[in-house]
Amino acid sequence: MKPKSKILIIAGSDSSGGAGIQADIKTVTALGSYAMTAITAITSQNTTGVKTIVPISPKEIFNQIIFTSKDIKPDAIKIGMMHSTKVINSVIKSLDSIKIKKIVLDPVMIAKGGVKLIDDKAIRSLKFKLIKKAILITPNIPEAEILTKIKIRNKKDMIFAAYKLLK
Repeated sequence: MKPKSKILIIAGSDSSGGAGIQADIKTVTALGSYAMTAITAITSQNTTGVKTIVPISPKEIFNQIIFTSKDIKPDAIKIGMMHSTKVINSVIKSLDSIKIKKIVLDPVMIAKGGVKLIDDKAIRSLKFKLIKKAILITPNIPEAEILTKIKIRNKKDMIFAAYKLLK
């Protein structure tokens, strides 16, 4: 069976398999598409929380994206956890080089257990440089609150935050 599309996933590795690269690969595969990856960090975690995060160098992330895309040109890109401004800038540089327009951004900032996965400077880079490259962003409520500086308590707040994110 020929895959429907080729998806490059740029994200962190979740050792428990419940999120990150592992979950994205499962989703892409279940939808009949081909998953490629560029790993941004390796985590030691389980359902109770994150124990450690080991970052991958921005240069190596760039190399993963460029080298993979030279051989197998992705139809779309899904971006997850990026832990630093240098990583975000490296990803932006690689995206500009490979010229893929279908980009989905999941602005991963906080683990389910509440551990912060990204620093404030990186949040600003994500907010002002990377979001505009995406055709779709998928923040959860805490992430939308960080990006918009709005406390989301109800559906009306969600709609207001969504409009703010669109701008």
